[in-house]
Amino acid sequence: MTGALYGEAGFYRRGERPAAHFRTSVHASSRYAAAFARLLTELDEALGHPAGLDLVDVGAGRGELTVEIMNSVAPDLAARIRPTAVEVAPRPRDLPGELAWATEPPEDIIGLVIANEWLDNVPVEVVELTPQGPRTVLVDSATGAERVGPPPDPADSEWLERWWPLSEPGHRAEVGLPRCRAWASVLTRLRRGVAIAVDYAHARDSRPTFGTLTGYRDGHVVPPVPDGSCDLTAHVALDACAASGEKAGATATLLTTQRTALRSLGVTGSRPPLELARQDPQAYVAALCAAGEDAELIDPNGLGGFGWLVQAVGTGLPASL
Repeated sequence: MTGALYGEAGFYRRGERPAAHFRTSVHASSRYAAAFARLLTELDEALGHPAGLDLVDVGAGRGELTVEIMNSVAPDLAARIRPTAVEVAPRPRDLPGELAWATEPPEDIIGLVIANEWLDNVPVEVVELTPQGPRTVLVDSATGAERVGPPPDPADSEWLERWWPLSEPGHRAEVGLPRCRAWASVLTRLRRGVAIAVDYAHARDSRPTFGTLTGYRDGHVVPPVPDGSCDLTAHVALDACAASGEKAGATATLLTTQRTALRSLGVTGSRPPLELARQDPQAYVAALCAAGEDAELIDPNGLGGFGWLVQAVGTGLPASL
């Protein structure tokens, strides 16, 4: 999985446009970025309007979310923001010059970190319970053919026992320890501010029986063959990541859904009043389009069902959430 996604000829190293293969909230509507802009404005006030306010987008794709947030905040705030897109792909040519492009987050962050659909692409091992006990699943990177291999290493076994215990032969789990470590590495860099991970997620009491490993190519679900031709993704145990974040220094934690979080930030999907259609037809159509975009972002059976992990360091959780 690591080689297929991030190796020399890996899916993300080639600079693939994520929007060509799968649809995220960033691609669905600019109103998603506007919600984060409201959150960043609130955080700026809570932090006392620092001279430099970091906006760090981990797993930034082509930087669309960062650019849209910058375009949505007030000019005086935009002038103080230090935007950084963290991505392994080459920097797109059309990005604003003030947007830093890096393969690692800054060492010292004061502000907001967003990891929108990043953790699901952090590579994981797959483990299957056999009559002989848990075994790591091995895969042929050319054909996708699978077979069971050796037992998982002690650290993986410990993680499974706590966060994803397997009960019946044939049941599978994706070992989320690398995601926990990746998220903790972000929290250790956050001096004051808030970090938010948004992703496909599940909780300990409702883990999927056979795992979630999936491939995406050209907007379609495909077999997750790790040959570099497709995106490889698996849902995230955000509850486990939350515990790792707290060990790394988080002083406040919120686990919620995108629907709940965005509604708190004003993305409600409310239809405009019909009276507006008579008074200002153009404004009515614009408001109706916005309501439709909101509805997609907060749909509990779609993007609205995503998990949000919000953790704060040196400040409280945003009051709006």
